[in-house]
Amino acid sequence: MCEQDRLTYAELDARADRLAHHLAAAGVRPGQHVALHLLNGVEFVEALLGCLKIRAVPVNVNYRYTDRELVHLYTDSDSVALVVDEEFAAAAAGALDRCPLLRRVLVVRGHSDAPAPEWPAGVQVADYEEALAAASPVADFAGRSNDDLYIVYTGGTTGSPKGVMWRHEDFFFAALGGGNPYGEPHRSAEAVAAGAAAMPEMGFLVPIPLMHGAASYTLFTALFMGFKVVLQRRFDPVDCLRLVQEEKTFTLAVVGDAIARPLADAIAAHGAEYDLSALTHIASGGALFSRSVREELQRLLPGITLRDGFGASESGVDGSVVVGEDGRPRLTVGPAVQVVDPDFRPVAPGSGEPGWVARRGHVPLGYYNDERKTAETFRTVDGVRWVMPGDMAVVEEDGSILLLGRGSQCINTGGEKVFPEEVEEALKAHPAVLDALVAGVPDPRFGQRVAAVVELRPDAPEPEAAELQAHCRGLIAGYKVPAALTVVPSVVRSPSGKADYRWARKVLAGEQQD
Repeated sequence: MCEQDRLTYAELDARADRLAHHLAAAGVRPGQHVALHLLNGVEFVEALLGCLKIRAVPVNVNYRYTDRELVHLYTDSDSVALVVDEEFAAAAAGALDRCPLLRRVLVVRGHSDAPAPEWPAGVQVADYEEALAAASPVADFAGRSNDDLYIVYTGGTTGSPKGVMWRHEDFFFAALGGGNPYGEPHRSAEAVAAGAAAMPEMGFLVPIPLMHGAASYTLFTALFMGFKVVLQRRFDPVDCLRLVQEEKTFTLAVVGDAIARPLADAIAAHGAEYDLSALTHIASGGALFSRSVREELQRLLPGITLRDGFGASESGVDGSVVVGEDGRPRLTVGPAVQVVDPDFRPVAPGSGEPGWVARRGHVPLGYYNDERKTAETFRTVDGVRWVMPGDMAVVEEDGSILLLGRGSQCINTGGEKVFPEEVEEALKAHPAVLDALVAGVPDPRFGQRVAAVVELRPDAPEPEAAELQAHCRGLIAGYKVPAALTVVPSVVRSPSGKADYRWARKVLAGEQQD
């Protein structure tokens, strides 16, 4: 369900059948790509399933993209059709004159008062609901293959977005837990159906954008388990509380502090107004809870289970993160995940040598249209496929894995390595700080110095930079403390809550102020 739209599984399947027939009649063939430029809604789910029914490949589109970024994604993905919310139709229409392959558009109406745009000549445009009404409801599609593709475009927060190419079989086991993340993976469609039938009726609240990889993992897993999926068209923390009460949702999906912190603030201010007893789990994917937010949620919701999922668009769900008493994140993984050196040899426990978190076996084929990046990230070693998304870790003497952070964001200051995530965690532990991003800026003496962009709580007195630095010094080593701090009205993140380090570096360089 989403807002007033409620569908049973049978109704969802029937509407997806109709959409699949419309796309096939419009000329979309197996293996061709269909861009989904949509906010959360039942139409997003229908479009995903409709594409898969005819062996087409759905492509997720970030609805905050600018004209240049849209043209890049539409063309890089070789999309031949587009399903777009009318709110974004003008932006799409403005881009299509530079996207020669994309000539078929379905517009989802009813969610915006935006006027209809003028589409480029040669683009065939149809109304989504009218197209479904005219299409066949018969599920007479050809069989599908484990080798069919599913593409997840990355957030592009450190460079241009890249399309991660998953075989369906690999995606099912690596990203969706084999349809059963709480037990042994299912090995057949019959086992999936039997598992879902055995599940009690439970609601799963998804306020995060489905166009984000972690949210699509959540959606598909919930569908495989037969849960009632409750979508928010746009994230609203107070409305989350209403939905928990009315829909009796047991799990709420977030993407780190960007969703969890406003949620905690809403519970603190309005929690007493709602019955939240059904909520037993809050699960984060794509970004980790900070310690301060984790502790606040546990204080507000005694007995709540908080789960930090660890993974990436390039590797699926690799494990979970637990923050120890020392405040440092440790990774629990299965046998397919190891910490390795650049030659994919396991890092020795207790060596103190940082390595890369890598996964083998069920991994993607690579990046669509990007052989160079594919060669850097995906390897075959002794006949085994590996992926190394870029997260770094140390294996401690007892075999536990201490997570350091994303290697591509590591700051080298006078030879010392600083991972932004650790500094961000320290900053966000200050009661006046709502959000923070940390990046390296050029320094003539040390090569780089640590700098931070900080968003303060609206009701908190603004602390001096020296106060924030002293606070950090009590939590992290002195060379990791930000030498420069820039306060901004709001920290820019993707709609899903992923960090935008390109923006942070521009702010710290004085090129952009908000």
